Amino acid sequence: MKTPLKLAAALLAVMFTASAPAQLKVAALHPLLGDLARQVGGAKVDVVDLLKPGGDAHHFEPTTKDLAALKGVKIIFASGKKLESYLPKVADTFAGTAEVVEVGRTIPSIKIEAGSEVFMCCPAHTAGGIDPHWWHSADNMRRAARVMADSMSKADPGNAATYKANADAASEKLEELKSWAQEQIAAIPRSDRKLVTSHASFGYFCKEYGFKTIPLLGISREDEASLKYVSETIKLIKEHHIRAVFADDQINPKVLTEIVRETGVKMGKPLVADGTSPSAHTFEAMLKHNVTAIVEALKP
Repeated sequence: MKTPLKLAAALLAVMFTASAPAQLKVAALHPLLGDLARQVGGAKVDVVDLLKPGGDAHHFEPTTKDLAALKGVKIIFASGKKLESYLPKVADTFAGTAEVVEVGRTIPSIKIEAGSEVFMCCPAHTAGGIDPHWWHSADNMRRAARVMADSMSKADPGNAATYKANADAASEKLEELKSWAQEQIAAIPRSDRKLVTSHASFGYFCKEYGFKTIPLLGISREDEASLKYVSETIKLIKEHHIRAVFADDQINPKVLTEIVRETGVKMGKPLVADGTSPSAHTFEAMLKHNVTAIVEALKP
């Protein structure tokens, strides 16, 4: 039996352990990366989000206050693939104190170009561009979890086993989400898996689930849709008997509304394209929202 003194010491030890601060501080430049970093890091890691839910992933520029919040971070997780135009500034600011890890660097890129397996056609003004939205794929997110675990283990070797175990758990969950999505999408005949969206952000999703994508705009949400390209899109919709088109959650659907009026197709529920929706800024929430909306609009 423990003496009162030993019991008190044991309780203090438990209390100290429970309240001990995380050993490793990291930053995430995208909400989806922040969520994944929390899954991989668990209680061992403190995650600072630079881009908040509701922000614009394509045009965000960190303020001095934003950068000050990153003081003390050892790793900065970026999406990469040129999504963060401000990344060189961040890298220069924290050179020598934090490692910048472009999580998407090792993930095979999808080029927006004629002849690509996922594009029925592509806007000429974005030909050759890289689709930076790699996190629309569960398989890519599984790879990202391993990249994060490796980076955390390098910075904090003492907890490497924990990071690996957490990454494995996250990977298993992502595989389950992919299986769920496949089961839902099976309700859409393969011949009807054609996704008309506001901008070119669903290439990785389409590759993973067997869709062809028809983006009205290019990579940026501020690209202009020419009359010629709108006309071509309308022609494709009619030729392939496409049932619905989808606006992005952060884009004015004006041009798509005109296409709906011209073709008579349905306007599906807005899709979460850039992963920063206030209501869906985790991979699970984003995938479930998008798959549900797509199946609801395209199934017979």
